[in-house]
Order: sequence, then C-alpha cells, then structure tokens
Amino acid sequence: MAHRVSSLYVHVPFCIGKCGYCAFYSEPASDELVDRFLDALARELALVAPDLAPKSVYVGGGTPTVLGFHRLERLFRELGRVITPCAADELTVECNPATVTSAKARLLRSLGVTRASLGVQSLDDELLIRLGRPHSRRQAFDAYDALRGAGFDNVNIDLMFAIPGQTMEMWRRTLAEVKAMRPEHLSCYEITYEEDTPLFELMGAAESDANHELACAMYEELLDAAAAAGYIQYEVSNFALDAARSWGSAGAAAPAFATAAVLATPGVAERIPAYACKHNVNYWRGGEFFGLGPSAAGFVQGIHTANIADTRRYCALLEQGLRPIAFAELLPPLKRAAEVAAFGLRMVVGWSFEEFKSVTGYDLQKNGAKKLQNLSSAAGA
Repeated sequence: MAHRVSSLYVHVPFCIGKCGYCAFYSEPASDELVDRFLDALARELALVAPDLAPKSVYVGGGTPTVLGFHRLERLFRELGRVITPCAADELTVECNPATVTSAKARLLRSLGVTRASLGVQSLDDELLIRLGRPHSRRQAFDAYDALRGAGFDNVNIDLMFAIPGQTMEMWRRTLAEVKAMRPEHLSCYEITYEEDTPLFELMGAAESDANHELACAMYEELLDAAAAAGYIQYEVSNFALDAARSWGSAGAAAPAFATAAVLATPGVAERIPAYACKHNVNYWRGGEFFGLGPSAAGFVQGIHTANIADTRRYCALLEQGLRPIAFAELLPPLKRAAEVAAFGLRMVVGWSFEEFKSVTGYDLQKNGAKKLQNLSSAAGA
C-alpha cells in the first residue's frame, strides 16, 4: 500500500450473556477459547501491521471488559507489539457496568486506554431486566465512579430510548441523572427490533403508531435536554462537549481533534466538538479502517470486508496463515460515493461540494446538478 490506514477496530466476541435486543456476534467466554482467540488476533494483527498507523483504536464487542486481568493485559500487549496503541490519539474500550471494578478501570488506564464507552442503556432497574442487561442501576453508577477514580477524563455513556414499557417520565429522569453524572459524550439510540433476537420475537409484531409517536417525542426531549446541558449534537445519535465546556478532571486539557487526512479539509474539525468520537467520525466521513476479530468489518482501498462470524473458524483460518474474511466487495465509484454521502449526512456538518469531491472524486455540482435542483425544489414545495 502507498499509505497506511489510520483507524482500527478490534472485536472481542465474548459477553456475560446475550441481551434481548442484541444482534452483534458474541458468545460466552471460556479460558481456552479466549486464549485461542488472543493467539489468532495476534496473527491477524501481524498480517495487517505493515499497512497500519492508527490514530484511533476502538476495542468493542461483545464485552472486552469481561476478560480477566491477565488476558486484558495480553490483549493490549498484542496490540502494542505491532501498532503501539499508546501512541494513538484515541483508544476506546467498550465497558459493561457489570464488569467494571476500580481495579480493572485502573488497569485499563495503565494500558493506555484514553476513552471509555460505558453501556448503561437505562438507569431504571425494571427496564434493564426487560432488556436482558446483566447490570443494575447501582452498578452503572459504581462503574462510572470507578472510571473517574482511575483518571478517565473522556467517558461516553450509551443510552436507549423507546424501550418497551418506558414512559416519557422514565426517560426524563434518566436524562436528568446522566446530566448530573457529566460524561463528556452521549450516544443515544432508539431501540430497534432486530430479527433473530428475543426482543424481536416478543415485541416486533406489536409496534404501533403510538410507539413511533412516543419515540419521536423522546428524541425531541433528548435534543432539548442535551442542548440545555451544554452538549453539541454532531451526529444523529451522538452528542459531545466542546473544549470550552469540558466537565473532565480539574485542569485536564481537552483532547485535540482527529488529524486523519479525511478530516484535513479546512473548517471541518473546527465544526465538530472536541470530545466527539474520532473513530466513529472517521467512519461517517468516508475514512478507511481495518476490522479485526470475528465478524469485524473493514474498509481499505475501496474494498468492504467482513470477517467470519464464528470464533472457532476465525481461529482455525488464522492458524493456517489465512485471513478470516467471509465477504469482500469492491464498490464501483458511484456506489461508493452514494454510501459516503449517506453516512456523512448523518453528521450535522454534512458535506460541502469541495469536501465531498476530495473524499470520493465525485463532483456533485457537475454530475448531480439536475437531481440536486429537483430535490431542492421538492423540499421547498
């Protein structure tokens, strides 16, 4: 490759149990399988290392923090052998509140993790049970305190709304409590009924217009509450503090924003809050990324890939020296441009004609003028 990819996702496919709404690939952990996975991940890293120079690393799952101390250390040791993750601008780890202790939070911080994403989803015990979450309201607060106590000054909290049985009052109460916690970042998603999940079987056929109306009202409530608390919405479901509004540790400097080439266009970085997730912004702005681990997706040199969603087969292929890729597609230029446009329009900054052309090579003013004019006329009608 003529250049090196600046973004890396690592999928740790182990969880305490399967939540009722979750369609991501995961399975229960066993010591033998986790060790075999870590061996395989080291092999996969070695295969792509020459093409990697990551500015952002995102370790997700699954539940990475379900790993015990020495296996977490090994995971980051393997990452460090080939990419020196501590040198990354942003190294995020997803955390389940049930698996975060003060000692584990300190370990993550010592391993170079700069950003923790805490999967709270709700602060109502009844709703947590309904979702199949393995943690309680109390554990969510304790995990957050543990991360702060370990020195994390960049914490995201994940929330869901329109959960079956959730009322507007429940949602307002959760938003007020999260505001009091003062994380640097919020990711808030309307719950979706994914096929082949218990929640889909239970509730998928019962959706109604009233559910959709309540979901819309909850989203409007979110927008108002986030703005009132000083958060800047930079994507449909994501909100972050800017440097001037930092609620991190006293005296802590706000992190510099991403320096990836995809964000190098003058004015783009300045329009995105300092605590925005650099890794996800790279996705939305059409950047390249490697995805490692079972089921992980990647996009490099115009090719979409997806790894095999089977931990044992993933390991077996890498033990033979083979990449565990189940799917690969080279997108034609126009289809790729349409994809980049769609993802980029999730962000508040949208696309300028110049930015879009620099990322995709597609000149909308030249090639799409008539369609844009028709859309503009329809919007104004």
